[in-house]
Amino acid sequence: MEYSHEFIMPNDDIPFKMFIFEGKDGNYVREKHWHRSVEIFALFEGELRFFLNEKEYPLKPGEFMLVNSNEIHSIQSPKANRTIVLQIPLATFENYYTEERFIYFSHSSRLQDEEVMRLIEDMYETYARRDCGYELKVLGQFYLLVYLLVAKYREMEVSMELVRRNKKLNKLSAITAYMKEHYTKDLSLESLAKIFGYSPTYLSRMFQKYARTNYKTYLDHIRLEYAYKDLVNTSDAIGEIASNNGFANSKALALNFADCTDAKMQTLTEIFKDKNTNDWLGYNRLFESNLRKTSI
Repeated sequence: MEYSHEFIMPNDDIPFKMFIFEGKDGNYVREKHWHRSVEIFALFEGELRFFLNEKEYPLKPGEFMLVNSNEIHSIQSPKANRTIVLQIPLATFENYYTEERFIYFSHSSRLQDEEVMRLIEDMYETYARRDCGYELKVLGQFYLLVYLLVAKYREMEVSMELVRRNKKLNKLSAITAYMKEHYTKDLSLESLAKIFGYSPTYLSRMFQKYARTNYKTYLDHIRLEYAYKDLVNTSDAIGEIASNNGFANSKALALNFADCTDAKMQTLTEIFKDKNTNDWLGYNRLFESNLRKTSI
């Protein structure tokens, strides 16, 4: 199982991110990932299944889940639900760090905290209405929530193993953020290791141990994510999209797309059918080759 690092930007008008969970319609899975922000999932209707460091936490209406900074987690949303998500920059809590510049929140006493749930719902409704002065009211509610998290859920004693793992993921987060900013360039393992002051061997081990994938695969996934958006949202030719997103050519893009989507016995014609290309039809995993038009 591969893990991915998620880079989170706050909303434009408030110092955190708040939204309705994208898996609200059910039949949704968010694979394992981590981020520096502290995250809250507040469930008001339906059900969710949370997995934190391989441990399952089923959520019922009226419950919320606190996800710590750099805590690897995944989410399953089998049915329709109403869930409000908050993503709070870690720096919000910097005055309450331990000596190791670390803060950790408990998962054990999250159940049925009516005060926290009511505050999150009121905050979202205030933000959604956007009446005059809404920013001030939302900020007041937000800092009350931060106070409740620190007062009720902060763990005062944290194991050194947890601290060490957090530091490693912090370093890896900085590296993956750099990769997302420079993915269109020729970004070799050796050049990236030099930028961050590691040996290529050490950096490779970091990816294997903490991201559970190799460096090349992780970089290709970043490139594919952006290439897919261009394929869906632009009329650019396939070769141009491949080049703009760090791939050598359309064949390299097709090979990576097929590998990542496991497109066995299916060509990628459906995805590329509206693209401006003369001969390329897609990559077929059955034949392990690209399909092209031929003339007789």
